[in-house]
Amino acid sequence: MPAENNIRQINLNIVKILLAVLGLISLGLGVLGIFLPVLPTTPFFLLSAALFARSSKKLYDWLLNHPVMGEYIRNFIEDKSIPLKVKIVSISVMWISMLCTAFLAVNDKLWLQILLIAIAVGVTIHILSFKTRKKAD
Repeated sequence: MPAENNIRQINLNIVKILLAVLGLISLGLGVLGIFLPVLPTTPFFLLSAALFARSSKKLYDWLLNHPVMGEYIRNFIEDKSIPLKVKIVSISVMWISMLCTAFLAVNDKLWLQILLIAIAVGVTIHILSFKTRKKAD
């Protein structure tokens, strides 16, 4: 039976490594989402936190204590809220980016303009559907 336990431990280690790698990929996508208006940020950060919680306490603690992302993720995990300032900045930057893209970059493709505006409306509704944290605790 010791060989069977070793195989289980090896399999568990492989799974933890895979989850950590997926968490890092998700974190990278979340960071890209800060700069790309169509790519969401919060879901990728939350996915990273969940994957790190199951794979690496060190990475999980690092993420939740990160000076930029940590408080935001902790608040969302605790009470599914987004600070008012984050909502305002997120929605504003997204709309500026989408409108500039729709009317300056793809001004000859009406279907693409409509799609970009529809995505912006959907993301705005999604962001506004969460509780607002009015001030930091």
